[in-house]
Amino acid sequence: MMTDQLQRFLFDDFAIRGEIANADDSFKEIISNHDFSPEVGTLMGELLVATSLLTAILKFKGKISVQLQGDGPVKLAVINANQDLQVRGTASIEGETSGLSFSELVGKGYMIITITPEEGERYQGIVDLSHNSLSECLENYFDQSEQLPTCVILHADITNNVQAAGLLIQTLPATSENHEEDFQHVSALAKTVKAEELFALSQEELLYRIYHQEKVRLLETKNISFKCTCSKERCLSSLASISPEEILDILKEKNHIEMHCEYCAKDYYFEESDLQIFLADNDGQQH
Repeated sequence: MMTDQLQRFLFDDFAIRGEIANADDSFKEIISNHDFSPEVGTLMGELLVATSLLTAILKFKGKISVQLQGDGPVKLAVINANQDLQVRGTASIEGETSGLSFSELVGKGYMIITITPEEGERYQGIVDLSHNSLSECLENYFDQSEQLPTCVILHADITNNVQAAGLLIQTLPATSENHEEDFQHVSALAKTVKAEELFALSQEELLYRIYHQEKVRLLETKNISFKCTCSKERCLSSLASISPEEILDILKEKNHIEMHCEYCAKDYYFEESDLQIFLADNDGQQH
């Protein structure tokens, strides 16, 4: 089975769309950079799949970020993706997370979905983390912000194999009197899917198992891949906001400046010779 793919599909007889996402390899890349407990790892896998499914919102070149911010041990969990489904993620943990449920991990807080187009204004949607699972929080988000009934199934595991997969079913503008019943029917079938089936079956096999009595039309498939956007150049660009005096003070203390990427865990080291452009004033005089 091909992993790390997003498959979109439509129902010919219903005004309903769907997506299936598998992201095993990208999930491995993300958690390999962090020492997550199984509970936090599972949360990050579900968040990765959820963000991948939400890229359908992007009808243009741009980025989407899904953040969980709460007062539980998981202070922050975030996955970023772009229109090409290049993903990265990280989390900030304070305290013990073993044995905790989703609501215990995040506590009281918010889910923040940010869409940033390359051209145009940024959009941000915020909902409370007031449900018992990430799936329910996403369904609540679509109900509140888009008024689109949505069914979300998310599963992730790092205890045996590192696996992450999910399914999204969403209504389109109603075209029949039975639209609500149709959506309930399609959603009820989606909820029969087991984690093992999402992990093991190909996307075509899974759709046939769930909807063999319906007419399902497969649309485009997109690959999901891990990619961090950090670079030496970006680090140097961020150092431009620090005064030459501060840079010199750090260099005197440590002989170098070290910068760490929270997403891929890569470290960047800069010595005085790398920072000469920042150590000269407007007249070219060295400090």
